[in-house]
Amino acid sequence: MSRGQEHIKEQAAMFAGRLRKRKRHLAKWARREGTGVYRLYDRDIPEIPLVLDYYEGMRNGVLEHALFGALYKRPYEKDAAEESAWLLEMKKAAQEVLSLSEDAIFIKERKRISPFNQYHKDTAARNFELDVREGGLLFRVNLSGYIDCGLYHDARKVRARAAAEAPGKTVLNLFCYTGAFSVYAAAMGAASVDSVDLSAVCLKRAAVNFMLNGLEHGGAFRFIRCDVLEFLENARGRRWDIIILNPPVFSNSKKTTHVLDLKHDYPQLLRLALALLAPGGSLYFGARLRGLSPCNEQFAPLYGNFPGLVIEDITEKSRCEDFSKHRIPAWLLFKI
Repeated sequence: MSRGQEHIKEQAAMFAGRLRKRKRHLAKWARREGTGVYRLYDRDIPEIPLVLDYYEGMRNGVLEHALFGALYKRPYEKDAAEESAWLLEMKKAAQEVLSLSEDAIFIKERKRISPFNQYHKDTAARNFELDVREGGLLFRVNLSGYIDCGLYHDARKVRARAAAEAPGKTVLNLFCYTGAFSVYAAAMGAASVDSVDLSAVCLKRAAVNFMLNGLEHGGAFRFIRCDVLEFLENARGRRWDIIILNPPVFSNSKKTTHVLDLKHDYPQLLRLALALLAPGGSLYFGARLRGLSPCNEQFAPLYGNFPGLVIEDITEKSRCEDFSKHRIPAWLLFKI
């Protein structure tokens, strides 16, 4: 065995030990929380730049377990053949420790891609879908056909918090993705829920999530296919009690002339969204941006435009056990 092979075996052993320890701890927590999805590993060992989530759910009437995640680019070049051999050993280690079948492990290469392609299904891929539980609700995730599976589980506490306000309220979910916030709100008795996204694929998957929870879309629960900026500009004069604003960092979809760059565009998005918020309402703003804080100077004009505006940083309140040591999106709560 070459020194390189020995090194890979050593890394695989370290990786297996870390997975074993995390699984032992988090499985108990997940059962108490009633969640079937949790972050198991997030580049805990610098030499092993993997991010992996553990899934437990129903597939064709059978309870199954799976691992879904990504290999992140290394800070140095690595021979393709060596990388392939390395990843195979990491998969074998995970398969043994977690007692998974080989075809229930999905590790993709994380690249910078446009959100348009992100939601495009790979029709050549084997279809592996699970119906997983979170907060007493069901969500269908696809582990084989998309870059992202369909459920951002690092936002589970924010969903529960917003849903607790939802009974009898009107809710607007912008950049709704597969509708998890919308399902929570509708299930809690919201008077109406409007879910807005430009992607027909996402809205179709949102409809499936409503169906899984016995919720009929249409009527009070509407799916609106539209560019969010266009929707905000055309909705002036309307009001919602709760608004969810959780945009992607970047979007250059072919379906719109708008190019969204959140680093520059979030003040405009917030201004337009706050104009639709009913007095006494709540706007939940989530963003994968560094340094987002109520003290940011970009928020200064908002205080002038919306008297009585209060901004609370709820990021740490949204942190769950599986993300206790990992970076999560920033969440700010706006009230007027």
